[in-house]
Amino acid sequence: MNFKRNLLVAGLAVFFLSAGGAFGADKFDFDPNHTQIGFAVKHLVISTVRGKFNEFTGTILYDPTDITKSSVTLLIRTSSINTGVEMRDNDLRSANFFDAANYPEITFQSTRIEKKDAGYIAVGTLDMHGVSKEVAIPLTVSERIKDQRGKVRFGVEGTLTIDRRDWGLTWDKRLESGGLVAGNEVKIELSVEAVKD
Repeated sequence: MNFKRNLLVAGLAVFFLSAGGAFGADKFDFDPNHTQIGFAVKHLVISTVRGKFNEFTGTILYDPTDITKSSVTLLIRTSSINTGVEMRDNDLRSANFFDAANYPEITFQSTRIEKKDAGYIAVGTLDMHGVSKEVAIPLTVSERIKDQRGKVRFGVEGTLTIDRRDWGLTWDKRLESGGLVAGNEVKIELSVEAVKD
């Protein structure tokens, strides 16, 4: 009797140990060819300038059965900023704004992922220009699919509006009317396609 019981316990232990990886969070990497880390800022009060970062890496640990086991990590190369205008991009890399020589990276590391209505919220630390602050990014997540090569993928989209002055980006040249040349509010726009590692 004891032998049978011990055999059953051993069998269950082997099952749960082998199944642990299957039920844990899966690792997905940002696909740089199908991901955009963009932003939008008001210019002269009357129009919106959009740009993006060309160099970044990101990882998502995703467990749809237990979202508390999920996380997001993002690293952006500040010097890769691209608004399509070289003179403006050089100014944004300078000490007037990002000071890319001294602050070469922007990072986000989630501390928790929460379910919110039909989507999620990634709460974590945004580190930029030497300043670290907690932000909460609303996210929508697509279903997982297999691509034509059999790789598992899913999409994540989110937007977040921040005040650049909170991260020490305080350049504030103004028009005669008092309006800002470059607005203080920055809308961050994420469109991520993630592929299973």
